[in-house]
Amino acid sequence: MAKKTKTWKIGEYCKGGIITVEITGKVIQVIGKEWDMSTGTRRSSDQSKAKEWTRGTVTADENDAHRKLYNFLSDLTTHYYAEQVIDWIKTKVALRPAGWL
Repeated sequence: MAKKTKTWKIGEYCKGGIITVEITGKVIQVIGKEWDMSTGTRRSSDQSKAKEWTRGTVTADENDAHRKLYNFLSDLTTHYYAEQVIDWIKTKVALRPAGWL
């Protein structure tokens, strides 16, 4: 099973500055990372070794997966970026609709 990964270098609109999402099968992990200032302050700087400081895990078939993702992301960043991340997640894995049994 291939892992799908994407990193957003958001900067000042995000706690820590960086959000990385890793999807393996139906498991979605949202990782908050602290910007590594030693590599530079521009978005083009190499942040591959940025330190993780928080992580949230949700499975796509949980009844309230979208809400859990949104709540976790909203604590890290703005509504705009939370929706951008969730929109990307939806292109990689189908989230179970809320209220569906």
